[in-house]
Amino acid sequence: MIMTRLDLPFRESAPRTRGLTMVVDPGLSTGRFEDAIESVGDLVDLVKFGWGTALVTRDIKRKIDALKEHRIGFYLGGTLFERFAQEDLVDDFRAVCRTVGASYVEVSNGTIAMDDAEKSRWVARLSDEFTVISEVGAKNQERAAAQTAEQWVSAIHSDLAAGAHLVTTEARESGRSGLCTADGKPREDIVDQVLASGVDPDKLLFEAPTKDLQTYFVKLLGPAVNMGNVAMDDVIACETLRLGLRSDTLPAGA
Repeated sequence: MIMTRLDLPFRESAPRTRGLTMVVDPGLSTGRFEDAIESVGDLVDLVKFGWGTALVTRDIKRKIDALKEHRIGFYLGGTLFERFAQEDLVDDFRAVCRTVGASYVEVSNGTIAMDDAEKSRWVARLSDEFTVISEVGAKNQERAAAQTAEQWVSAIHSDLAAGAHLVTTEARESGRSGLCTADGKPREDIVDQVLASGVDPDKLLFEAPTKDLQTYFVKLLGPAVNMGNVAMDDVIACETLRLGLRSDTLPAGA
């Protein structure tokens, strides 16, 4: 890293407790994944193997070994948890997570018919063995649009009370669902009410797969905001947004 006298925001070194960047792996080729982790792993805090990709990735162990070498936490997508839960096989999901050596799990209800109270119960049950990252918000745009700010606030506080280490705000890999409108804009009324509810922002992981969403959250909460679903190719660009090294977040007067 090039050293300069620029007055840049403070960033914790890994392992970070805030300002986390979670990368979603949609099924990158293993060689490309390993190269990326070697190159930008110091800027990555968590990797989520999206939806059920881990089950069909032949050399998933090589990917996990690369993460372990760089001390990067990882977990399987919440949609995979939902598939196991739908078939009453959560104990099997536990076994899969143990098999791959995951210390984190994601618990969500963005797709299946599971109410928030039941999701929180799963958070509590799985937190006896894993560090649980829960997720709030629906993947289906119509269902997501019907969710009120009060429902978001209630679900977030319920999951945290049940033992969630972090609560993820749904936006999908497209940034066009959950906490976002169909055209990719953040639902600011919900964000404002969530933050006004007294929840610690450091306990929230905002899915922000696009530059516009990353810019919005950095401007709103500063460089130490937790952001997720960042594409591997966008990790460095995301870090420049945090540090005010891109025009979108360049400090006023600079």
